[in-house]
Amino acid sequence: MAAPVKFLFDTEFAAEAKREAEPKVTLAEHRNLIALARQEGQAAGFLAGEAEAMASVERQKAIAFAAIGDRLTAAADALRSLEGRLEQEAIDIAVAVAGRLAGALTAREPLAEIRRLVGDCFANLRGVPHLVVRVHDSLMEQARAELTRLASERGFEGRLVILAEPTIASGDCRIEWSTGGIMLDRDEITMRIAEAVERYVASHPAGTSEAQS
Repeated sequence: MAAPVKFLFDTEFAAEAKREAEPKVTLAEHRNLIALARQEGQAAGFLAGEAEAMASVERQKAIAFAAIGDRLTAAADALRSLEGRLEQEAIDIAVAVAGRLAGALTAREPLAEIRRLVGDCFANLRGVPHLVVRVHDSLMEQARAELTRLASERGFEGRLVILAEPTIASGDCRIEWSTGGIMLDRDEITMRIAEAVERYVASHPAGTSEAQS
């Protein structure tokens, strides 16, 4: 059996404990470490804040660009709608002006278009035996005089008959010959023009290249 170890009362346990408790770094080194830790913490916080700020800026830019895109789309739609309305208004104005101008010219010279149309018939229907021209009652005498003179000038050898027709508008006429006929009706022409305009607008929606051309 091993001999017991004697307890030596002269051992200084307090001194040994004091040595163990003494700091391993100096006070200056400790302060430097604390300062360094603070600097690193501040730098890390700055980088984190900067990254968060940049992310916020990017989010704001994305929101702003999305809003700009939406506004541009809305503006383009509004522009196309405006172009369509302007084109329709321009067509309506042109048709209205043409209609009023035609009406004014007809009122001033009600036989002008009738003379032109009958003159074409004289040129293309030389072989027909007779040509009947129906006009409004108020133009009967004037039409007989002017169209008879025109027939002589154009060398028309057939029989020219001028008849009064109360249902025909002043400035309109109906021309008949043995194998056919033709009618000048401004109301019907106006209606056909309106239908043609509607077809054009329907087939050329606003914003397309065809409508813009």
